[in-house]
Amino acid sequence: MNLWETVTGSDLTREWKAFEARAAALPAGHREAWEQIKAHLYPYSDFSGRNLMPIFDGALGLLEETAADGQDVRDVLGDDVAGFCAALAGGEGARSHRDRWREQLNRNVARKLARLGG
Repeated sequence: MNLWETVTGSDLTREWKAFEARAAALPAGHREAWEQIKAHLYPYSDFSGRNLMPIFDGALGLLEETAADGQDVRDVLGDDVAGFCAALAGGEGARSHRDRWREQLNRNVARKLARLGG
């Protein structure tokens, strides 16, 4: 990966298109699970989404393996796809971008209040 790809995100676009091509080959139930996984993992993304690419790759690989073995997707993921995704992203307490923004806002407000009061 070179600097230009990093700046423009073209490497992510290529990788994402490869993910979608792999997902298109999955059975219908597994494709639906892929869509749910994407929706539930996005809140854990950083600004570019680069931090989630290995997680997406692993989750898609799991879906591919279970489809090849003929397993039902519910047997693997369970009924709580959101919980599964939270565990993939680092546990139930994993911080999302909203949490980081909230913490940053609280720090900035606390600094301003300290300047006004001190």
